Amino acid sequence: MKRFFLMAAAMLVALVTGANVIALEAPLDIVRQTTDQVVARVQGDKDALRNDPAKMYSLVSEMIFPHFDFNVMSQFVLGPEWKSAQASKRTQFVAQFRKLLVRTYATALLEYSDQKIEYPAQGTGADNNGKTATVRQDVTQPDSKILPIVYRLHSKTGDWKVFDVSVDGVSLVKTYRSSFTSVLKQGGIDKLIADLTTKNQEIGQ
Repeated sequence: MKRFFLMAAAMLVALVTGANVIALEAPLDIVRQTTDQVVARVQGDKDALRNDPAKMYSLVSEMIFPHFDFNVMSQFVLGPEWKSAQASKRTQFVAQFRKLLVRTYATALLEYSDQKIEYPAQGTGADNNGKTATVRQDVTQPDSKILPIVYRLHSKTGDWKVFDVSVDGVSLVKTYRSSFTSVLKQGGIDKLIADLTTKNQEIGQ
């Protein structure tokens, strides 16, 4: 399940519009177009990317993550710890959490093997004030099972940014929140930052 989370997130790039009132179909159109671009890039350069992980890390960092709202994601992941943490600790956590996801997303992208991707007719929705939206992808797996992927986005300043991804009904941010809970209970945010820093240093991030 974890690798599907990461494959889904890695497909999504550049959710940008300058309009104050967002058309319902705009996020869907952009997700479809940019998914095609990322998949084409990975398939075309797969051997080179596989042989040089740094190139894949750069692809994820430069093409994808500028369009994720890591502050909001981190706030959801840390829960009450976010409110009580000092600003400097929040900044450190966001940086290490981002590095962790670079590695895991890069690994997942290399596992993509030309699965069929479709967009259900009712796969996009928005709230009443046009500030949030969802986009759904259906990915057909090798065993013909349909894997539903739902992106949650918001637009605070006119740019669409991802703040969560759900795969088969399971939320990415909730999954990480659950996995970090025991560490936070043991040593708070300082221990979590230290653990993430160690992991990232081990793989050169």
